[in-house]
This record gives sequence, C-alpha cells and structure tokens, in this order.
Amino acid sequence: MRIQEMKKTFGLIAALLLISLAQVNAQNTVPGTQKSLDKVVAVIGSSIILQSEIDMQYAQYLSQGNPDNADVRCEILQGLISQKILGQQAIIDSIAVTEDDIDNEIDRRLRSSIARAGGQERLEEFLGRSLIQYKDEIRPDIKEMLIANKMQGKITENVAVTPLEVRRYFEAIPKDSLPFFNTEVEVGEIVIHPEMNDLEKEAFRDRAEALRLRIKGGEDFATLARLYSQDPGSAREGGELGFVDRTSLVKEFAAVAFKLKPGELSQVVETEFGFHVIQLIERRGEQVNVRHILIKTEAVPASLVRAKAQIDSIYNNVLNKKIVFGTAASLYSDNNDTKYNGGMMLNAENVQSRTTFIPSDKLDPAVFLTVDTMKVGTISQPSLFTAPDGKTGYRILYLKSKTGPHQANLEQDYPKIKEVAFEDKTNRTISEWFEKRRKITYIKIDSEFQTCSEISTWTTAQN
Repeated sequence: MRIQEMKKTFGLIAALLLISLAQVNAQNTVPGTQKSLDKVVAVIGSSIILQSEIDMQYAQYLSQGNPDNADVRCEILQGLISQKILGQQAIIDSIAVTEDDIDNEIDRRLRSSIARAGGQERLEEFLGRSLIQYKDEIRPDIKEMLIANKMQGKITENVAVTPLEVRRYFEAIPKDSLPFFNTEVEVGEIVIHPEMNDLEKEAFRDRAEALRLRIKGGEDFATLARLYSQDPGSAREGGELGFVDRTSLVKEFAAVAFKLKPGELSQVVETEFGFHVIQLIERRGEQVNVRHILIKTEAVPASLVRAKAQIDSIYNNVLNKKIVFGTAASLYSDNNDTKYNGGMMLNAENVQSRTTFIPSDKLDPAVFLTVDTMKVGTISQPSLFTAPDGKTGYRILYLKSKTGPHQANLEQDYPKIKEVAFEDKTNRTISEWFEKRRKITYIKIDSEFQTCSEISTWTTAQN
C-alpha cells in the first residue's frame, strides 16, 4: 500500500529537487507572517530541514503569482526529504559533482532570474544583496540538488521495458480509458539558407561602420541604437544588454566584449546574426554590461540563386534515390535543430521524449499546407520560406508517416505506449527504492506537518 501512496514521489522529486532561486532572506518568513526563530521541521538521518528552507521555496511559489495553498508546503517538505535521503545515499556510493557543474548550474539559474527581473541591478535590488554574495549563499543548496539528481539517475539508469512489458502494460489499461489521438504526422526537412560572399556583405558592414564613426564623432550611442539597431530585444533599451556572462553571447561577440575597457568602442564585429558595433558599459568579474548596434545581413538575389541551385541538386539526388533523405539532411541542411535527427522535426510540446509524431494542428501552418496534400513517403519541391528568426531560405519537406484519428492501439502507437510504460516502470523503481530507505532511515517530522498526507508515508518506527 505504501508503494502506491508513494508513486507520485518520483514526479514531485523531478519538480521539487530543482530548487528555485530563493528570493527572500533565509531568516525571514513568508510575506504576511511575522519573523520567527528558525526551527527544525524534520530530521532525516544525519540531516535536518529548517523552516526557512520551506519558507524560501514557498515564497518563490507565491512570487510566481500562485495562490496561497497549504498543500504546497507539504509538497515542498516531501521534496526536501527526498533530496536528503538521496544525498545521504550518494555519500555512501561516492557520487559527487564537480565545482564546474555547480558553477554552470548557478550561472544558468541566475541568467534566467536576471532575464525575468529585467536586469542584474533589478535582481540585486530585489534580493537585497549582490549576485556574488548570493552565489555563495545558494552554492550548498545547488550542490546538494545536483548530487541528489545524480543519485536518482543512478537508481534508474538500468530501467528498461521489453516488448512483453509494453504489451502487458497496454492490456492492463481499461478499454474505456484508452486515449484518443488526432491525426499525427512525421515530417522531415532539409533547409538551405543563402550564404553571401565578402563582397555581398560589404554593404551591411559599411552601414555598421558608418554608425560606428558617427558614435566616435560624438553622437549618442543609445540614440543611434534605438533608431537603427535591428536587434528588437535591445534596440528599445538603447542597445543595452544588461549583465551577461560569456556563455550568453556568441563567441565572436564575447571575444571582443570582454576585451573592451569601460566606454571603449569596438571595431565592427561579424557574427552569425550580422554586423555589430559594441561598447562596454561596465564589467563585474566574468560578467559584462554592453550596448550594441546590430545590422543584419539579408540575402541578396545572387545568394538566393546559389541557394536555389544547391537545394535543387539535393532534391534531384533524393528524388532519384542517389541519396536517402535522412543522410542528405545530416550532410547539407542548415537547420541544426533537425539535421542531427536525420532532418526529422520533433514534437515541440513533448521535447523530452524526442518523439517525431506531431499532431497536425500543432504544425507550422505553412508546413501543414504543404504536407496535407502529400502522399506518405514523398518529398515536396523546394520552396522559399522565412524561418522564425527571420532568415530566408529554401526548404524541402518529407512526409514520413501520417496516422488518422484513432483510439490508442499497439500497432499504431507502440512508441507512445512504450514511453508511458517506461515512465511507469521508472516511477515504480524510484518508489520502491524510497520505500526501502524509509524503513531504515530515522525520520522525524514536526507536528505542524504530521497532517500532510504526503508526509505520513515517510514516518518510520523510530518516531
């Protein structure tokens, strides 16, 4: 019975072990309550969980616009208990993480928080401390979270499902509970973006250089950025990006930005986005705040002609079976999101599973209009299109499969059913592991949380 009660543990761990960046001081309680001395709310083996840990995560939950909900506190505590148990087992199994792993995770989270807050200064104002100080404060929690995640990965690393297990899982589903699937397709693409030579790029470089000279001559950088920069995200801010680290910038841009002195103006810099003029505002350690003006390169007629000739050649070779579509996509396509998958598009709503089955109503409308009239196994003629990032190019589409509306069955939906069966087996594996550790781990819970249904499963005989 306990295993069934604990089955949702796995899902909660996946969400709650990813500790959110705390947005309040550890000694403060949730907004609206009075300050109180920190207390121990749980003892897990040799570890403790403090009230402030729960308060911090609950404050993050509230800051995202969620309503007050006492059950969330219970879920937070359950996630922390899980993390402590995983961490203690990780020590026994000699599982560790590197300092680089911790630094990268902290930087990733801070980049996200800086973006949400509208800049580093606003985030620091909200936190009431510098990011350098804050990094030191959250470092132990991030380390513990990474170790727990790694331990969880070890527990489930050998989980697999056989075809027989998939069949048994499917047959155990009540017939009236089987899901209904709308029309789904598998679509591949080969994309060719026009490449310009140095002579064709010269006009765009000259525009950037002219702006650089105007700034050098005394005109205001921010004003020119608002008027002429083609980076919509920063143009309205006078070209200012806010504090970012190297990993947030393309390498050519970062190489120049981190060499500039405050107030210094760069030469024209070329990246995959076009030509930039950069000025350093301030540097703080391994972060810089810069402003820039971007002049995008746009395909000229001659470059489009060359791209059309290239994709026509690929089209003919695939059509005449001189090369298979997937190989051609891997070798020639300019879309890095699909080329390493044999050109096949992934379901954007289910990225983790990497499924190539896409509901037809979730396809890009332009793609849907093309493949809707195609036969399975055929390719479309090359057509001109504009990518979401604004780049123009030519594209060939391949309709690998098309499945009409139907109720789930093994013949048509084996990959989906296998995925769900695998997830179910993973859930059971982690739940059984926790059940064993629960029986041999001293767990004491404060009376305030004893009424939580999630927490009652964790009590042990020692209590």
